[in-house]
Amino acid sequence: MSSQPAPVPPDDLSRELTIAQPDQDQSLPHVGLAGDTYTILVTGEDTAGKYTLIDMHVPPGGGPPPHRHDFEEMFTILDGEVQVTFRGQTIVARAGETINIPANAPHAFTNIAGSPTRMLCVCAPAGQEEFFTLVGQPVATRTQTASPLDADAQAAFIAKAEELAPQYKTELLPPPDTR
Repeated sequence: MSSQPAPVPPDDLSRELTIAQPDQDQSLPHVGLAGDTYTILVTGEDTAGKYTLIDMHVPPGGGPPPHRHDFEEMFTILDGEVQVTFRGQTIVARAGETINIPANAPHAFTNIAGSPTRMLCVCAPAGQEEFFTLVGQPVATRTQTASPLDADAQAAFIAKAEELAPQYKTELLPPPDTR
């Protein structure tokens, strides 16, 4: 029996070219989340659910708390550097470097530079952009940060993130010093 590879499927003419211009296109969603600003460049709707691409503006000291999720996540550092904790090990990723976080692995990152870090983040399959949009605050540009949250708003944000995280195959983890 011959094992011929399957032919390349025909072009799906229902899909269109996506062009993202984060500094010019005001229709792109810019989401303030935990002090960072995430601009959704390419959505799952654009890629038939295959992946999403997010432009991340992370101020000094910024970055998400420890978490894990059931999808691949890749970061390319464009400017600055971040300290990445992956399965309890710490590395520094600098401009020009790309790291891939395997699905389900515990991780976090923090901007350790004295200036904002800019990263591109690919999540595959898509869906994380929806979570960010639901829990974050809309902001006007890719470098604007959201207004600080008072204690009540912070508690509401945490409750909403904890409630929605399982729907997006995400688990929020305690900081390492509280385990």
